[in-house]
Parts: sequence; structure tokens; C-alpha cells
Amino acid sequence: MTPILLTTLNARYAHSTLGLRYLFANMHELQNDTKLVEFTINEQIQSIAEVILEHTPKIIGISVYIWNATETSQLIEILKKVSPDTIIVLGGPEASHLPHRVNFDNADYIVSGEGEIAFYELCKKILTPVHGEPVEPYYPTTSSGRTKFIKAPMPDLKAISLPYAAYTDEDVAHRTIYVEASRGCPFECEFCLSSVDEKVRNFPLDELLEEFEILWNRGVRSFKFIDRTFNLNMTFANRILNFFLSKEPPYFAHFEVIPDHFPDVLKSKIALFPPGSLQLEIGIQTLDPVIAKGINRPLKLEKIYENLAFLENNTSAHMHLDLIVALPGETIEGFGHNLNKLVSLTHSEIQIGILKKLSGTTLSRHDKEHGMIYSDIPPYDILQNNNISFTQIQKMKRFARFWDLYYNSGNFDKSVKLLWKEEKVFEGFYAFSEWIFTQTLSTWKISLDRQISLMYEYLLPHTQLEVIQVALIEDINTTPGRRIPYFLTHDVSKEGPKSTEKQVTPKRQAKRT
Repeated sequence: MTPILLTTLNARYAHSTLGLRYLFANMHELQNDTKLVEFTINEQIQSIAEVILEHTPKIIGISVYIWNATETSQLIEILKKVSPDTIIVLGGPEASHLPHRVNFDNADYIVSGEGEIAFYELCKKILTPVHGEPVEPYYPTTSSGRTKFIKAPMPDLKAISLPYAAYTDEDVAHRTIYVEASRGCPFECEFCLSSVDEKVRNFPLDELLEEFEILWNRGVRSFKFIDRTFNLNMTFANRILNFFLSKEPPYFAHFEVIPDHFPDVLKSKIALFPPGSLQLEIGIQTLDPVIAKGINRPLKLEKIYENLAFLENNTSAHMHLDLIVALPGETIEGFGHNLNKLVSLTHSEIQIGILKKLSGTTLSRHDKEHGMIYSDIPPYDILQNNNISFTQIQKMKRFARFWDLYYNSGNFDKSVKLLWKEEKVFEGFYAFSEWIFTQTLSTWKISLDRQISLMYEYLLPHTQLEVIQVALIEDINTTPGRRIPYFLTHDVSKEGPKSTEKQVTPKRQAKRT
């Protein structure tokens, strides 16, 4: 029997949940009675329930996120039907904010906010008898009476136990190791949940670096920081960067950074990282000052351009830049201008995201003025607004997917540039995206060989054959051992019966996405 079971459904096996490990690390005298078990959203819900109940837990703590909210609701329903006396406690960003758009009514308690203290205290109250009497149901109370919604106090980061010892050897060998040096964000961007906690709080740096050293000695070589503004505090950023620079490669560190704050001391440190060792996730979101002001997002364009140029030309850092489609007031043409500008500034990955209205954000204040209509099903993405129709949003979702396949993948670095003229990146790729969908009727399960043939066929009517062949062959040769298709070494249009046209003519698939 395991009195307390901590669990969640990750998006994939390689992911791990840092929040659950914080809870485990702060269970104090209850830690020996607590077990952590993780699943994925691809597993059968009833099978997950079976494994959970094999531990015969008294309390089940479940961490809920946007990607597992629906599956978690289904899991709770099964658990309560099969084992109604088992107490279910929810936490995590998707459960923390009201109103819930997924049905969590079957949960016994919901902890809102950072739960290290609140979850431990709740478990004590549930499990501890009073004066030798049997444990009675515990009900939190507010001024309006009983409630199952518990607002967690903001913990002192210097007083809570760090979670890194809770990573198992299996985690170290097979899963992403998430770490953090701070919590909170000083900015108030309305689409982001981090804006809810405006005060940035730092963990004790000496203790943190000791934990990182232990992880390193256990074999961890990839550290993914979840801080929202890693480069805001130069003292912290420099010492953490020094930790990695003092190590022998290979290693990999991922940081989320704000694009307009790169002092010279930080630039000099970043420039020292060897290729393949540093990844920077840079939230651009929009380059339009009017749109940025409307969502309370600071935007210092000249600094952003200056910093991107430095990172592009003077460092080996891999950059991952984010742009959002359908921000309040922004048009498709405005988004296209942003994309064109970013591509002119950097050759790095540009992640195109569709706007989502997350619970707990203030984005809803724009709904009436801009006609913002969102799905009530996770991930709560926008369906349409006054500037962008539902059909156009659907087209942009496909655009984003094909952009990942052809631009972000790195498989078409040379040939993808043949899709547009001059700096009309958005316009050229949009036309390509529209054409691909007419050929595939799908955005998924398109093999790399098929992607190559589609690129070839699309370019053929308006680009010299030799130019296409040279670019595609160079792209293919970046992966050793890949086969060069016949049509890239011959002019198949002149070969009559020997033509390999069937290799490059797309087969229409039956399933739409």
C-alpha cells in the first residue's frame, strides 16, 4: 500500500514533471509514504487507472496541464467509479484557475498555485487521526463556507527543499531533466500565465549549483531551464553559465530569454559556448509596437534587432524564436510582415504558434472589441476574430505545420529558399503550403521522401531544373547515407517511357487534418 501517490500524464515518455518532484521533496515525514509514478497521454486511460489502484493509495495527487486536461478528467471519472473512497487532489496550471473548461467536478480537492506547502499540509490533515479517533473527512473552509478549492500560499524559495534528488537513474538516462533558478516574471503579457506571478523570486544560488553538480556527477548532460526570464538577473545568469563553461563538453543547456536584455558581460559568456551546447528560446511573439502595447508586452525593437544580430553572427547558440498568429488586432498581413523580418534577421528556427486563451490570463478583455472566439477544448486555440476568419485560421495552422517540416526541420535549408523571391518569405511559403494541402489533404504522416518529391514538383514549373536538383541534392547530402532520388539526377521529362513521374506525383490521402 502507498498512502500517497503523485502522478501525471506527460505528453511523451521523455518528458518529466518537475512540479511533482517538488511535491515529493517537500513531504517531510510523509515522504516514505509517498510514491511518484508518471504516465503518458498515449496510454489507455483504464490501464493507467489499473496501475494507480494497484498501489491502493489513500490520496492521489495529479498534476494537470493543458495537454493532459481532457485525459485527466477521464482518469478521475474512472478512479472515482472504481474506488470512490480514494481522495483525488488536483494541482498544476490547468486546475489552478477558474472557471474550469474541463470537468474536474469529481476531484475532492484542487490546490491552486505553488503547492509544495499546501499539498503537504492537506495530506497531513487527511491522514492524521485526532486523539486516536478515526480520520474524518477534512473540508477546507472560507468566509463563504466549505470549499474544495485551496489557494496555496506563495512559498519562500529559500525554505523549500529542492527536487533534484527525486530524479531517478532511469530519469537521468532517458528523460529530459528540467531545472529552474527562479520563478515569476516582471512582465504582464496578457497571453501568458507567467504574468500572473509578477514578482521574480530566486532560489538560493549556492545550494542550487551544488544540486546541479550532483546531477552532473550522476551523468546528466542536458539541463532544460524553465525560468521565464533567465537573462533578467545578471548575477544568476553569469554564475550558471560559468557552471557549464567550467565543464568539459559535450553538454546542453536550454534557457528561455527575453530578447532585449543582453548586456556585454552576458554576450561575452554566450560567445564562449561551443557549437551544440547552448539553446536559447526567445519569445518574439510580434514585432508590431501597436499590437505589443495592446497586450502589455514590452517591445524594444532596436535592442531586439541588435541582440539577434549578435547571437546570429558572433555565437554558436541555437536560437528558437516564437511568433504568434492572431494576437488581438493583428492581421495575417501583419503576421506575414513579422515573419519576413525575422527571416531576414536570422537563420534560426522560428516556431509559429496559434494564439491560445489560457485560464488565468487577462486575454479575455479583448474578446468583445476584436471578436475573439476560442475553442473551449484544450488547447483553447483561437477559432476566429474580426481580422481573421475561421478558414484563414485553419490555413495558418497548416502553414505552421508545413513550416516545421520544411523550414524548422533543417532538412531543406537550401531548397526552401527557392519558394520565395527577395524577402517575400510569408507570401512564397503560404502559396506552397496551400498547394501541398491540395496534394496531401493532410499535415501528418508525410515521409521525408514524399516531402522531397513534393518540393521538387512544386518548384519544377517555375524554377530551372538544375537549380532544383542542386539544392535538393545538397539538402539530402547533409544526412550521410540518404538515397538520392532518380529524378534529382536525371531530366525525367525527356525520358519518355522511363520517366519516374510516378515518384514525384503526390497520391491524394483520404484523411483531412
